[in-house]
Amino acid sequence: MANPGFAPRHIALFSAADYAVFIVMLVISAAIGVFFAFAGGRQTSTREFLLADGKMSIFPVAMSLLASFTSAITILGMPAEIYMHGTMFAMIGLSFALMSLVTAYIYMPVFYYLGVTSAYEYLERRFSKGVRRVGSATFILQMVMYMGIVLYAPSLALEAVTGMNVWAAVLSLGIICTFYTTIGGMKAVLWTDTFQVCVMVAGFLAVIIQGCHQLGGIAEVWKVNYEGGRLEFFNFDVDPRVRHSSWSVHIGGTFMWIAIFGVNQAQVQRYLTVDKLSRAQIALYLNVVGLWLIVTLATLCGLVLYAFYKDCDPIVAGYIRTSDQLMPLIVMEILSWLPGLPGLFVSCVFAGALSTMSSGLNSLSAVTLEDFVRSYKKDLTEAQYTMISKILVAIYGGLMMLMAYVSSFLGGILQAALSIFGMIGGPLLGLFTLGILFPWANAWGAYAGTATSFLLVFWVGIGAQIYKPPVNKPPISVAGCPRINETISNVTMSTVTMVTDMFTTTEAGPVVDDRPDIAKYWYSMSYLYYSVIAVLTVLIVGLVVSFITGAQDPEELDPRLITPFFDTVCCCFPERWRAKLRCGVPQEDRELWMEKDAEEFEQGQELVELKPVGRDSQKQLLRRKTPWDNEPEDYYSKKYQDGGPPRDEEMRNLKGEEDHDGDKPPANPNGNVPDERSSKSSVDFESSI
Repeated sequence: MANPGFAPRHIALFSAADYAVFIVMLVISAAIGVFFAFAGGRQTSTREFLLADGKMSIFPVAMSLLASFTSAITILGMPAEIYMHGTMFAMIGLSFALMSLVTAYIYMPVFYYLGVTSAYEYLERRFSKGVRRVGSATFILQMVMYMGIVLYAPSLALEAVTGMNVWAAVLSLGIICTFYTTIGGMKAVLWTDTFQVCVMVAGFLAVIIQGCHQLGGIAEVWKVNYEGGRLEFFNFDVDPRVRHSSWSVHIGGTFMWIAIFGVNQAQVQRYLTVDKLSRAQIALYLNVVGLWLIVTLATLCGLVLYAFYKDCDPIVAGYIRTSDQLMPLIVMEILSWLPGLPGLFVSCVFAGALSTMSSGLNSLSAVTLEDFVRSYKKDLTEAQYTMISKILVAIYGGLMMLMAYVSSFLGGILQAALSIFGMIGGPLLGLFTLGILFPWANAWGAYAGTATSFLLVFWVGIGAQIYKPPVNKPPISVAGCPRINETISNVTMSTVTMVTDMFTTTEAGPVVDDRPDIAKYWYSMSYLYYSVIAVLTVLIVGLVVSFITGAQDPEELDPRLITPFFDTVCCCFPERWRAKLRCGVPQEDRELWMEKDAEEFEQGQELVELKPVGRDSQKQLLRRKTPWDNEPEDYYSKKYQDGGPPRDEEMRNLKGEEDHDGDKPPANPNGNVPDERSSKSSVDFESSI
């Protein structure tokens, strides 16, 4: 298939060996799920099914963090981005380092020491049950939509160039992914993600090595891209309308990746599968190294793409329809000489899809169980809760495949749906940041800030889809494309008929913009700034509304809900200075709150689940229902209204009792509470069960 005036291009299709390699990848993924269905505790508890018992090693957790959002869209889309626009986006690697530091020391400790299964449980403890459900429902909506697109988009891209039927690919991947996630739980997800990362790297390397070999080496590839205007690593234009600049990539990229790795349930759940906070932080740092590797490989693939098609753009020539099909096209052209190599790359693409989908399914099951099912069904056994978790995975797997079918009718709106998914993460990051860093924020501020943020980013995002901003692109050419020959005589000569003006090189230059003024300035905002706008809106509106409606008293807060930010960044300051910078939050009472939770175990409260008390402790204790599980509003506020002591008074009472015990070590305001925090009563309770 080619546009008028261009000669058809012969493209090889999948061979039997390619299908065999692809099927082997699926079989291995399914086998890992079967293995963990019968290994260990046989996935009979929700803690094992959703959190792998908190006993995973660092390496598979790091690989799973890497695989969770390194989807098929990344594998197909980033090389196409380099081919179409140049290497500026590749500089987003710096934002990975900034993201890891912020996540490791501001967001991760909060989730870790609270011992939550659902990240949105934090929102209830900090604000209210209603805020928690808003966050949970938003996450469920975005993940179901995103996973359907992740499943459908690569299937569509590969269909045109490999001959693989799109619905055969959708069904096979959807069923296999749902199968091993349902029976194998989090352990299966982590280890299949590890295997699939290896497949992704192998697929990238196959394209890079063979491409450089055919083009004369990496130096020649670099030279061709330099001459073609693809190499751009620094652009300090401060105009926020520049699609990719050093500012948007580093600042906007940092906010975007924090929204993914800092507060997204799929990633938070992985942090909680290891037994120590320090191990989770190491896994995150290793994940950053993996992200750098993936970005580097994808960038090199993009450079190979341009060097290979520099004189014959396959989109203009009509050999493919979209830029997402560039990678499958070059694979079939340079790797089909060795049967099985195209199958390896297709396995690479679908491994990216599988890793994202399995992570999403497991996290959706965790959020639905913790935030909705347990609220209405409180009298079920642990085995029943585990069975419900598995059923939820199967249900969401079906919804994922249904969303893939719906995506087939979206056409050009497919990219809009991906942009909307990106916009949802910013307001959620702002909501968590409001709670974790600003102790004065209350539930009213959380509602107002989140709603305003959603309205603002959806306004600019949807406006950008309606009035698409023009983008200056580096030049492309079709001068070297094979053209239709028109014979003048049977032996003497032949000439090429120039039937269109597409044979000339298109040069980058100024773009005429006749859109309305609001589109020229507001809708043209770089999409990387959406998360920045969203977070700042939540913080500003949330704090203003909180102070208008009555700010939260920091002294009444559970100190584990607030990150001791200045204790971390100003650790060398004198203690009296740091005490003032805590804004009244009683960080010194962290151990008392842990002991208070432990004492509740002995009070005959309803059993909820198996959880550790303090992630740094190896002791596993049965978590009893806490006051937050019973009350829709703030427990201590209601208790004070009913005549009981307010939260700060109760803490002072506990603290007074603690003064008589000289054996307790002092609390560490940074959150690194010693193992003794489990308390004698907790240990006694553990021994009794």
